Amino acid sequence: MKIKAGILGCTGAVGQKLVSLLSAHPDFEITEIAASENSAGKKYVEAVNWKEQTQIPDSVKSMTVKKCEPELDAEILFSGLDSSVAGKIEADFAKAGYIVVSNSKNHRMEEDVPLVIPEVNAEHFNLIDIQKKRWNSGGFIVTNPNCSTIALAISLYPIHKKFGISKVMVTTMQAISGAGYPGVPSLDILGNVIPHIKDEEEKIQTETQKILGNYENGKINFAGIKVSAACNRVPVRDGHTLSVSVELIKKASKEEIIKSFNQIENFGYAFSPEKVIEYTDDPYRPQPLLDGNLDKGMRVTTGNLRKCNILDWKFTALGHNTIRGAAGAAILNAEWLIHNGYTERKKK
Repeated sequence: MKIKAGILGCTGAVGQKLVSLLSAHPDFEITEIAASENSAGKKYVEAVNWKEQTQIPDSVKSMTVKKCEPELDAEILFSGLDSSVAGKIEADFAKAGYIVVSNSKNHRMEEDVPLVIPEVNAEHFNLIDIQKKRWNSGGFIVTNPNCSTIALAISLYPIHKKFGISKVMVTTMQAISGAGYPGVPSLDILGNVIPHIKDEEEKIQTETQKILGNYENGKINFAGIKVSAACNRVPVRDGHTLSVSVELIKKASKEEIIKSFNQIENFGYAFSPEKVIEYTDDPYRPQPLLDGNLDKGMRVTTGNLRKCNILDWKFTALGHNTIRGAAGAAILNAEWLIHNGYTERKKK
């Protein structure tokens, strides 16, 4: 039997991607969709300005959009809510006993909230049992990181695990889909690069520390890595490209680092990539057009590893920002919860 799933913020960019991906998922049935009061009461097809490159799923098209209130017939709620409203709404659902899998930033850095990439820091899910005591309802919130942080943390993880990392410098070239819709005006972005994305650098610098930190005695000890990020919006539809330089604690050869990329565990879930990371020997890759959609958009591709004159090594990483970096990340977190027995919420 499929698990009943609801989508909060179903009309937004991440919400639309969740509708598209979950409608064909073997473990979930979309039973509820919810959005703002402006959309509530309308059929989904009437409420949404659909921007996905597929048709609206027939199973969702005629569903009525509900308000984001904790009276929904669902066990797991996927949140694509804007950060301006997500904090209180997600907390209200957790208090009411729901499982909330959030793409929003609001709860990511709270001490008892897991900020998780399952292949990297699944042990952080242990925070759920601590967080449940706060809500006293059986409900809880799990979050996935910022879209650029995900690609960065995945690519850093095997290097950090084997050799240790002391410093990271990263420059991002981020796709316009990361700004949502209508997003960046075409006259601002066509033939141009915008060298600032609000709050993005801070997210990368802090979230990476939590993700790569260790779970011990009921809390996360942040990784002692100095991270400096510079973020740019570029005229690419999908796929965030990162230029990364790292300083290592232990010396490593090029061959050893490339080998480490291939040693990240694949859980084998429905939305798991066949390869979590793939290193390409082509010096002109990874590229968003060629590599962004590999493995259902869930693979991170790395390449162009070479010596760095300031730190130790530098390389390029690429991840699909709305799939691996957003909706797909939330789905993978939910799959982990299913496979580890967290999907029976306490009924109020």
